[in-house]
Amino acid sequence: MAQKKILIADDEKDIVELIAYNLEQEGFLAIKAYDGQRTIEILKSQKPDLVILDLMMPRIPGMEVCRMIRSNKDTADIPVIMLTAKSDQLDKILGLEMGADDYVTKPFHVRELIARIKSVLRRTERKMNEDQPGSFTFAGLHVDFGSYRVTVNGQPVELSSREFKLLQFFIGHPGRVYSREQLLDSIWGDETFVEPRTVDVHISRLRGAIEPDKENPRYILTVRGIGYKFTDSKA
Repeated sequence: MAQKKILIADDEKDIVELIAYNLEQEGFLAIKAYDGQRTIEILKSQKPDLVILDLMMPRIPGMEVCRMIRSNKDTADIPVIMLTAKSDQLDKILGLEMGADDYVTKPFHVRELIARIKSVLRRTERKMNEDQPGSFTFAGLHVDFGSYRVTVNGQPVELSSREFKLLQFFIGHPGRVYSREQLLDSIWGDETFVEPRTVDVHISRLRGAIEPDKENPRYILTVRGIGYKFTDSKA
């Protein structure tokens, strides 16, 4: 299973370090931000699996950061746990209405926070599984996720399990660009000694199987200097 990335956004460094230490002890990867602007920058460059977001932060307040997360199609599905010293019921309601998935007030027990993080991640994974379509068809490409069958213009193609997982991942995130490192994290997970070049090899094999013209791909596109994406074109 890929290591889950948790972004901790709080201007109190002691709290960030406390949460990060405990998350890492649980096998998570902790990413740190100490103001709202840096939080937005990290969200643009990386896609964490969950954000712990302080309400009172410099530069951009947490409530505004949450609104920006929910209004951007590339980050709208990232779960958010609000972490704040404000315990007023109105603040909690506003946070939840803004799109937060949970709300924890300071002072807090770190074990309770970890439990809530795990609970929100489980809910998110269940929802993603429920939302996964039984099949996908686009521009001659047809994928049956239940039977692991792939056809192009009616002709069956053979994919390895890894190539199928890559294709399934891309289909689930059309138009979103992923770096080699992000793809390694999502598809290869905790496997050791896997080079980023491995992604290029599997992408090349996948294209060779499904693309009518491998040199001018229609489905799996290269974004120069960044990574790969599944086309978001409706043509």
